[in-house]
Amino acid sequence: MVGSANLNIMIKAARKAGRSLVKDFREVENLQVSMKGAGDFVSKADIAAEAILKEELLGARPTYGWLAEEGGEIDGEDPTRRWIVDPLDGTTNFLHGLPHWAISIALEHKGKIVAGVIYDAAKDEMFFAEKGEGAWMNDTRIRVSGRHRMIESIFSTGLPFGGRSDLPATLQDLARLMPVCAGVRRWGAAALDMAYVAAGRYEGFWERRLNAWDLAAGIIIVKEAGGLVQALNPEGSVIDDGEVICSNEPIFDQFAKVIRG
Repeated sequence: MVGSANLNIMIKAARKAGRSLVKDFREVENLQVSMKGAGDFVSKADIAAEAILKEELLGARPTYGWLAEEGGEIDGEDPTRRWIVDPLDGTTNFLHGLPHWAISIALEHKGKIVAGVIYDAAKDEMFFAEKGEGAWMNDTRIRVSGRHRMIESIFSTGLPFGGRSDLPATLQDLARLMPVCAGVRRWGAAALDMAYVAAGRYEGFWERRLNAWDLAAGIIIVKEAGGLVQALNPEGSVIDDGEVICSNEPIFDQFAKVIRG
């Protein structure tokens, strides 16, 4: 797969930040952690990875805008294009020594995501897609799962942690979904949940109260792998609402009906 210049910049940036994070991950016990809020830690590793990504992405495309978890928002000279970046999705996993976390980079053009990269550096799995070019994991083309029966399907979500107001809604989702499917997983990194739907490892994923940088790259990777992606409110916008439901096409209507209650 030969990607565009922009996609190659994104992949190179993800690899470079990934090397830095893997090094820090090995030293996870010694990390200096600052408290950003209950259940939401931020580490030096996270900030260092974002600095690398910013240098690589804005160094290569200085006119583009920037939206990222730690560094906030920068308006670019080119108002039509911006990078949407999560330097470390799955921070809690990272800090607990669990090798399931990722770097997520998306390129938005005129309000639409046109390219996305999700890099699982611990396992060296690079998921990426560009509009009209299909979805890939390393050198292999990926597609959503072919399963079309709910009872054979597994789904992933995020379970709200301490103090979050969306717990009752999520528990109701689980009460409706678990009796009709083959299992629900909670692995703690929304970007990888979407990448796994694209790769056919899960049949579907849903979650509320996410941020643009958790979702942006996953949207195009799932779509280019043949999946459907919507906001929980069918009229809504995934990125603006910060909520998502996605799956392969055969299962989408059944899955959405269960989740939307």
